[in-house]
Amino acid sequence: MIVRGAEKGGTAALDRAALERLYRKYNNARFVSSDPLEFVYRYENRRDREVAGLIASSLAFGAVKQIRASIARVLASLGETPADCLRDVRPPLLAHALRGFKHRWITGADMASMLDGVRAALRGYGSLRELFYANLEASDSDVVPAAARFAGYIRSRGGGFRSSLLPSTAAGSACKRLNLFLRWMVRSDAVDPGGWNEVPPAKLVVPLDTHMHSISRKLALTRRRSADLRAAREITDGFRTVSPEDPVKYDFALTRLGILKDVSAEVILAGIHC
Repeated sequence: MIVRGAEKGGTAALDRAALERLYRKYNNARFVSSDPLEFVYRYENRRDREVAGLIASSLAFGAVKQIRASIARVLASLGETPADCLRDVRPPLLAHALRGFKHRWITGADMASMLDGVRAALRGYGSLRELFYANLEASDSDVVPAAARFAGYIRSRGGGFRSSLLPSTAAGSACKRLNLFLRWMVRSDAVDPGGWNEVPPAKLVVPLDTHMHSISRKLALTRRRSADLRAAREITDGFRTVSPEDPVKYDFALTRLGILKDVSAEVILAGIHC
């Protein structure tokens, strides 16, 4: 079982061996095609991967088919080397290239404005990695403060775009997509490409959406009804008990439960309880 029974009023303890079995089975590159992360692997250069990753994670909401089409549309406008293109492009040309773009409530103007903020980061710091490093303090208990400063920089230089495209933790949001981006950039294994070696994986926070929130409630990692920042931190703390150096390790494998048709989520989650 993945979870051991908890005392009344407490949370359950996770079974590391069961989680490791799940990790070995589903944390595999062959499952990346069902994930926006697929677009990151289309680039060899780290700076291009960072730009592609921020675009892909920011648009990772809605129907899978639409997500893929929207990410492909934005990346196509940036050519074969997105980082170089963004660094050198004039903002009006970028806005023109994304004219007519629409992803749910996100418009081409929203996306162009966010990418203008990314452009400022590339011109000012050389890469998104260096921008994040500049905002990471050794005293930070997790990546949340640095992520807030990182997103704030891009928003402040982006000329105005919907906050939901790159939200802030200041209002208590779990910032699922930003934490997803950080998971991709920091962790390195068969799925996550990594590259941000100066950020300890131990400081990552679970990318929490409604699906992961539901799984985590079934695993008794949180009792919170809202998938907010507090819940994300509680859930991360739960995973930290079995994987202190890498608490987000099982995120990809667990989220396959609602994506892969050959997986029975209820059966597997029951098996995580011990």
